[in-house]
Amino acid sequence: MMVALRQRAYAVPVLVTVALLLAVNAALNRSFVSPDNWAPILAGATPFIVTALAQAAPILAGGGGIDLSVGPLAGLVNAILVAVLVPRGLDGPLPMIGAALALGALSGLLNGAIICMLRVQPIIATLGSFLVYQGLTLEVLPTAGGSAPAWLRAASGRVGWIPGPLLLLLVLAAAWLALGVTAYRRNLLAVGGDERAAYAAGIDVAAVRIIAYVIAGMLAAVAGLAFTAVLGSADPSVGVPYTLTSVAGAALGGLSLAGGRGGMLGAAAGGALLFLVQNLLTLAQVSIFYLQIATGLILLAAVAINAVSDLRRRRSTAAA
Repeated sequence: MMVALRQRAYAVPVLVTVALLLAVNAALNRSFVSPDNWAPILAGATPFIVTALAQAAPILAGGGGIDLSVGPLAGLVNAILVAVLVPRGLDGPLPMIGAALALGALSGLLNGAIICMLRVQPIIATLGSFLVYQGLTLEVLPTAGGSAPAWLRAASGRVGWIPGPLLLLLVLAAAWLALGVTAYRRNLLAVGGDERAAYAAGIDVAAVRIIAYVIAGMLAAVAGLAFTAVLGSADPSVGVPYTLTSVAGAALGGLSLAGGRGGMLGAAAGGALLFLVQNLLTLAQVSIFYLQIATGLILLAAVAINAVSDLRRRRSTAAA
């Protein structure tokens, strides 16, 4: 138990900040913490959380790992589900969830192969994917429209007495914990921390990083499902803004952008923090333009804090 707590100590600052922002939001809007409002609040927070989770695995893998295609891939999944599958009668849970996850896994596999086998820098490779997915989304669905199936729209509300978005987050948490039982999480952190030492220890560095991008792609696909459930339709522009917020969420969550330090708990908390900040600014009736400025400033602050933290850690390691 103590070992598990020490492994997650990196997330304590962001968790404390999330708790404070929850209190501020509740003080300004009493209905914010009302049980009747939990489902819509969680539905609004889920895209922030899931896209930050998608960004976590490539960042943890090190080597400058980042996936700029997370947002557009989620938008492409949203468009394909509503504009391609629903009109063809493939609107059941199995074909829609299966198609989304398969598309996400394929995207991650291609990104990982380009990065690890062709030695293309992650930011360049995934920027290319960003542009391709954005173009494909506009080809599939030039303007917002369509209608999601009833079961998916209902998932953004309550499933029994449990909010649907909370159930989704619990499933993702269980999947990550199950993966942590294997050697993969340890290998991921080892590769991100020092890939030469990991290679010398017999770890297949390329395979670990490719799997990290596959995880990112599948989580981005889950975000696309979440967009579809919340919107009840499709919007070709819905995913792109979440690309930078996913990076900011991971950085705010205590993940080292150099790799090898952090985890999904911090990324999820970082995504929740960004949602709470946006909700707070919305309550204050701040213009959408200032919301974008605030997101940019938060991203810059997160990257700066992350860099300072990494520098201090390297200095303390060198001194030791």
